[in-house]
Amino acid sequence: MLDSAYVDVTNNRDQNRFELRLSGDLVGIIGYFDMGDTPVQGHPVISFMHTVIVEDFGHRGLAAVLVSRALELAREYGWKVKPVCTYVQRFLAGSRDYRDVVVQLPRPAGSR
Repeated sequence: MLDSAYVDVTNNRDQNRFELRLSGDLVGIIGYFDMGDTPVQGHPVISFMHTVIVEDFGHRGLAAVLVSRALELAREYGWKVKPVCTYVQRFLAGSRDYRDVVVQLPRPAGSR
């Protein structure tokens, strides 16, 4: 399916989300929000809130494609990303490629 589909990830600033399209059809989003947090090293901090892939397109690696490209775009924009979304957190745990973009979440009290 993906071999013949054109995959594109864009920033829809009006909707505060990155959109993943396959051959023009919207199949996934990452919602983000500028929490107005104190800038980190002069860069705005943007929270990646939730990642969604349309159910019919699940389990094909599209969420990873979406997160990866969204992080690359965040880097280009000079953003620092706070990974609130648990999928984004798991993606980042398996990748060292985006450490320069990520703001670590504070650990809950009592956690190790």
